[in-house]
Amino acid sequence: MSALLYRLGKFAARHPWRVIGVWIVASILVVAAANVGGKDLEDSFKVPGADSEKALQLLSSAQSDQAGVTARIVLTPRDAASTFFDSTSAQAELAETQLLVAGLPNVLAVADGATVLSEGTEAAQQSGLFSPDGRIAVLPMQYPLVEELSVKDLEALEAVVDAQADNAIVQVEAGGELFFTFDEPETGLGEAFGILAAVIILLLAFGSVIAMGLPIGMALFGLALGVSSMTLINQVIEIPAWAPSIGAMVGLGVGIDYALFLVTRHREFLARGMTVEESVGRAVATSGQAVVFAGGTVVIAILGLAVAGVPAMTGAGVATSVIVAIMVLSSITLLPAFLGVAGLWINRFGIHRRGVKAGDQALVSPTWERWGRHVSNHAWPYAVGVTLLLLAASAPVLALRLGFPDEGTLAESASPRKAYDLAAEGFGPGINGPLLIAIDISEDASVVEPLAEAIAGDSGIAGVAPADINSDAGVATLIAFPTTAPQDNATVDTIDRLRAEVFPVLLDSSPAKAHIGGQSATFADIAGRVSDRLPVFIVAVILLSFMLLTVVFRSILVPLKAALLNLLSIGAAYGVLVMVFQWGWGKELIGLDATVPIVSFIPMFMFAILFGLSMDYEVFLLSRVREEYLATGDNDASVIHGIAGTARVITSAALIMIAVFGGFVVSTDPVTKMFGLGLATAIFVDATIVRLVLVPATMKLMGEANWWIPGWLDRILPTIDIEGETALPEAEYRKEESALTVAA
Repeated sequence: MSALLYRLGKFAARHPWRVIGVWIVASILVVAAANVGGKDLEDSFKVPGADSEKALQLLSSAQSDQAGVTARIVLTPRDAASTFFDSTSAQAELAETQLLVAGLPNVLAVADGATVLSEGTEAAQQSGLFSPDGRIAVLPMQYPLVEELSVKDLEALEAVVDAQADNAIVQVEAGGELFFTFDEPETGLGEAFGILAAVIILLLAFGSVIAMGLPIGMALFGLALGVSSMTLINQVIEIPAWAPSIGAMVGLGVGIDYALFLVTRHREFLARGMTVEESVGRAVATSGQAVVFAGGTVVIAILGLAVAGVPAMTGAGVATSVIVAIMVLSSITLLPAFLGVAGLWINRFGIHRRGVKAGDQALVSPTWERWGRHVSNHAWPYAVGVTLLLLAASAPVLALRLGFPDEGTLAESASPRKAYDLAAEGFGPGINGPLLIAIDISEDASVVEPLAEAIAGDSGIAGVAPADINSDAGVATLIAFPTTAPQDNATVDTIDRLRAEVFPVLLDSSPAKAHIGGQSATFADIAGRVSDRLPVFIVAVILLSFMLLTVVFRSILVPLKAALLNLLSIGAAYGVLVMVFQWGWGKELIGLDATVPIVSFIPMFMFAILFGLSMDYEVFLLSRVREEYLATGDNDASVIHGIAGTARVITSAALIMIAVFGGFVVSTDPVTKMFGLGLATAIFVDATIVRLVLVPATMKLMGEANWWIPGWLDRILPTIDIEGETALPEAEYRKEESALTVAA
């Protein structure tokens, strides 16, 4: 493959404007196609085979409106002394608001609070639409199935609420499933922060404005193309609305990192006196091959999310994989073209003069060489101390609670959060997470009343609305309100208890079947599905990692060590998430208003991403170590030299990743915050504590055993030259050596 990449890199450097032109045309076509034929992204979590999905299917087959998307309008008089029971002006405003939302496109029904109020206080209290004190009104809204809706329906509802912002008589807020489905997290601020930080880090690392600008330009180009393609991909496979944010986060990080590795190697070759085309070709053949290898593992690992059996996770995995694949492709085609345009000017407009002169073979840092020797001389204390530190950081994983943040975790300025708080204040926390119980009564309709009584008698249920019976379809629907908030463990316990104890007892001798749906039940089912399959996924990823590294480095202990150390770094990141998001340690520092459970799909998603990203640093470091070992046969010296030759690039790459991921912590969306903090923590631990302390310490302790492999296995394994230089022709050098310097 290195020979192919060599030719590809030279072609791009020799004909840069052709390559750049192809990328521009492709981008224009993708953006145009997305605008014309793209499908809006939405959040619709389904769990095939789960009880909540069976409830939805039962309601859908009966063509029940309750199978569709819901929303709600929440109102309260601004005058603290007024109620809807005694204020005619508040009643008039409620009636007007009700009329406005009922007239919106695709609204099937709105609870008739105005008519209920006209029937008197007692009727209003019994309706369940008004709090007992009359201060708060909740008007549920019913929309059709999500497939028939779009983001325009949400925008229309938001417009009604915004128009009421200056209403002096009542406060009007809205929330519900429609917001969750179509309200995409704000983007831009996190990306901007990450890019700004990357600019500063690259400028310090390269010491050249031009060298800094090339990775940034390539990453932005690839990111724009990748994100623009999401609505097109959504025509083929369902992409959740939160996927572009996660994809942008990962894409920016890997794109700039891959470009950093390539530009660093290109500048080394230029420093040896090679021509620009030759230098670019060899950089793509060597570091580019490592980029393809690392990027491929990221893509494979993320696509492995399909084993979770949750379509939204599969779609998000596809979306992220597409963006990563585009970054890999742009690294080996678009970036070489940029390097060809830059030519020998790549080191111009420098900010410092530190550097190595032409002819130097590698950028070896004396400071990092001293550090590698220091760790090697104190291997036992570092190995034991760091391992204990990471185990302590991972310990909170034992308290990991999977779930999903509800609207109560949104920013206090958001209308859904205000609606959530008002509803909870007036009706109790369970109003925000009703359980939708679908009953198949086609063969036995007598079970509805006793089932409703049994559900109402459960300790976790505050009340049950009157049954909605569709005799023709043979389906009855009960809406039960828990005593606890949607994200509380107690709510999940209530769902499990109803399914495992209440339903079997009442329906044991009846052909009727009951299923629990609604958001709370769906999220509980997702958490259960992920919990069941996460161990299998982790084992599969570790085995893949072990096999790949065994082939590349022809060793048994090095891949085994890498797998164990990856578990430690990811475990520490999980531990930090538990401490911050579940326990609330320092939550105010990241703008989190309340503690939240760990989003059910994040542990699996993080593991897939971090496995691939850690391969970057593992391959980059160990390839240098093995290269030195094969040349000298001295394990200790090869570890020290490998650290000295790669630590500066690894730390720069890690800082960029941390900055990019950390930038997303400022998002108002708790899910994006969680991804950002988790990934930033894991990269920090992996690229510093693990890669630059624990790896050299353990390799020193294992000595020559690092490179042991059974003879029979060595004979059957394919040979992969990750650096790729052995298959390349003789290098072409410039006829007149320039006074080129490369920033150290």
